[in-house]
Amino acid sequence: MNRNEALIPKLGVVTKIIQETPDVKTFHINAPEGGKLFEHMPGQCAMISVPGVGEGMFSIPSSPTKKEYMEFSIKQCGCLTDFLHSMEEGQMVTVRGPLGNHFPVETELKGKNLLVIAGGIGIAPVRSVINYCLDEANRANYGTIDIVYGARSKDDLVYFEEMQEVWPKCPGVKVHLTIDRPQEGWDGHVGFVPNYVKELNFSTDKTVIMCGPPVMIKFTLAGLMELGFQKTQVFTTMELRMKCGIGKCGRCNIGNKYVCKDGPVFRFDELDQLPNEY
Repeated sequence: MNRNEALIPKLGVVTKIIQETPDVKTFHINAPEGGKLFEHMPGQCAMISVPGVGEGMFSIPSSPTKKEYMEFSIKQCGCLTDFLHSMEEGQMVTVRGPLGNHFPVETELKGKNLLVIAGGIGIAPVRSVINYCLDEANRANYGTIDIVYGARSKDDLVYFEEMQEVWPKCPGVKVHLTIDRPQEGWDGHVGFVPNYVKELNFSTDKTVIMCGPPVMIKFTLAGLMELGFQKTQVFTTMELRMKCGIGKCGRCNIGNKYVCKDGPVFRFDELDQLPNEY
């Protein structure tokens, strides 16, 4: 799809709503005639608009290999998301995209062992990468996949069923879950993601994909450096800074870069060349 076509809002129908956590819902969105609104790559975003309410930038957590519909996992945290969480199946929104660049699944990630690290709703953009790599047509192009994911509590783990029943059963995949504090009924790991990554003591033969709160990213990156990883091995997405998505509003400007036009996916050595604003 060319850039100009991505700027035109498309009418989408909400065909299914899944309650993932107390404040996160996943929306399946189709074109009115069925199928997806447009093609995308893992890590790209889209602008969802509700006329009279507002618009917001969201990652596309469904894999490009899923052809039936697109998914958006949305955390309730403001006027637009309040409205989206009150919607019912059959209602409509407008969507424009895909916006931004994507994780380099066809180049720098190809042939590599992958380490995916996420916190909270940061699992959404990297889920697209995971399911793209696990697709039967693509699986042979990637090595082992380790997934480290943390949230405040067990109830806040998004895609929990997929992490328990689907991903661990795939050859070469290990899922490592953690929650911030002890909780009744939880017998898994307890602790913050950066410390857990260091505890797991991963070998440096992996390419890292990371998304989560800025403080998690900061300390996890430091932990990875202690383990011997280089910044050239680590990719992240800065989609939280994106506003208009087309380089016009200037809200995502960092140094000589616009997150929406040059990102949102960056390799960490690229971020070293920018002012320390994140």
